[in-house]
Amino acid sequence: MINVANKVAIVTGAGSGVGKAIAVLHGVNGAKVVVSDVNRRKGIKTVEEIKSKGGEAIFIKADTSIPEDQKSLVENTLKHFGALHIACNNSSIKESKESLGEYPNEGWQDIIISNLEGAYYGMHYQIPALLASGGGSIVNIASVLGKIGNKSLPAYVANKTHVAALELANQKIRVNAIGPGYINTPLNRGAEGTDSFYDLAGLHPIGHLSTPEEVAELTLWLSSPVANFVSGFYYIINGEYSESFI
Repeated sequence: MINVANKVAIVTGAGSGVGKAIAVLHGVNGAKVVVSDVNRRKGIKTVEEIKSKGGEAIFIKADTSIPEDQKSLVENTLKHFGALHIACNNSSIKESKESLGEYPNEGWQDIIISNLEGAYYGMHYQIPALLASGGGSIVNIASVLGKIGNKSLPAYVANKTHVAALELANQKIRVNAIGPGYINTPLNRGAEGTDSFYDLAGLHPIGHLSTPEEVAELTLWLSSPVANFVSGFYYIINGEYSESFI
């Protein structure tokens, strides 16, 4: 079992789906987890699940697209737990499918602010706290679309880029990114049993969608001491989805 005992971890977008799975897995493996989400009810449910499994967690509401919220999230984490060792920037929003010529300007701004700037704001405030705590790990949840693209999701694809970790390499902070394929989250599970669901699963040569727990396992590994020499890498976890486009 991977051990992150007594490490303090922030997980954004942890009220449901992949973020929730990441938060719970870190909690049951010994981390003190700060569950962050814009949805207080869902976030508190994640905290309760971690505690029911013997873990330690608190909830801090934050909108990752707002710099002041990101700053407050880190400050309150330090105030409560005294340190920060792990940060998982998972929170993002999806977009409607429009071509570049028809894409609304406000929609573009919403996606860029939430997904690209949100990750920047997170790291901007997380890095000093990680340095003060002796170093640690940042994992940004991106998307396989950052590799293969998607003609109907221009803003979503544009902001999913490889994480540059070189400048932090000699400061004991590792930065990695994960690019999942389509995941069997509640959003997609609602279509389970339908033709569209099977079509979506069929895009993955492995024959099924990934689960939030599978993404969480990789995130935990990257966050843990066993991955101490791993930084600056973009991990694709997609059941050969990207290879089907070659």
